Amino acid sequence: METLDKYRELIMTWMMTYGVKILGAIIVFIVGLYIVSWITKMITQGMRKRHFDISLQSFLGSMIGVGLKVLLLVTVAGMLGIQTTSFVAVIGAMGLAVGLALQGSLANFAGGVLILVFKPFKVGDLIESQGQTGVVNEIQIFNTILLTPENKTVILANGAVSNGTIINYSKQGTLRVDITMAVAPDNDFQKVKKVAEDLMLSHPLVLKDPAPSVNIQKIGDGMVTLAIRPFALASNYWDVYFGLHEQLKTVFEKNGVTAPVPARVIINK
Repeated sequence: METLDKYRELIMTWMMTYGVKILGAIIVFIVGLYIVSWITKMITQGMRKRHFDISLQSFLGSMIGVGLKVLLLVTVAGMLGIQTTSFVAVIGAMGLAVGLALQGSLANFAGGVLILVFKPFKVGDLIESQGQTGVVNEIQIFNTILLTPENKTVILANGAVSNGTIINYSKQGTLRVDITMAVAPDNDFQKVKKVAEDLMLSHPLVLKDPAPSVNIQKIGDGMVTLAIRPFALASNYWDVYFGLHEQLKTVFEKNGVTAPVPARVIINK
């Protein structure tokens, strides 16, 4: 009987000492899981309202959820009297090792997050970055996929894209098409200007506002170089660029606008 009483006393003492801690830890764990789920849900809804990319919503939601759950487990372990200093140090060391091993990938991931959040360009935009020009075909977490005018697929690392210069030709919706053509210096410039402007104003893909312009860019080397500047929608840029070259040549020939004659000066010493 004395032995049973002794064990009963030990159990009661243990329950009084640790039972409250265990019960408190269980309550904190259950309530904490609910709070973590609520926070993750609210963040995901916020990203959805701001029209964040779906893949980014899922990835960030999962990452935030895992991080908060790890923090909750460390808190519960501390309530039970477990020394969490070493545990936190191990997690920190593992994070550092993974970070060093995946340094390039993490930079690309961070760049992808910045691109998807701040949206310097979107799918379908014509951009220039890292010396490459093309239409954005896909924005992934680590890479941006471009389709060039030559129908080549270019894969750019998001880290380099986000840290470099980005030229977005589609941001304003319209683009100025720069065409340079040379004519003989004996042509009547006003006539040449009117012929070119009339052609551009009649072109179905050339915008009337802003109005197209024709100016003299350079006089010399036996020719007058013209700067012909129509505006077009970004999606029609190449159709206008190549189409006008052909049509300008035809309309100049039809209206008697002569091209410069190549000349070579040879000096005999």
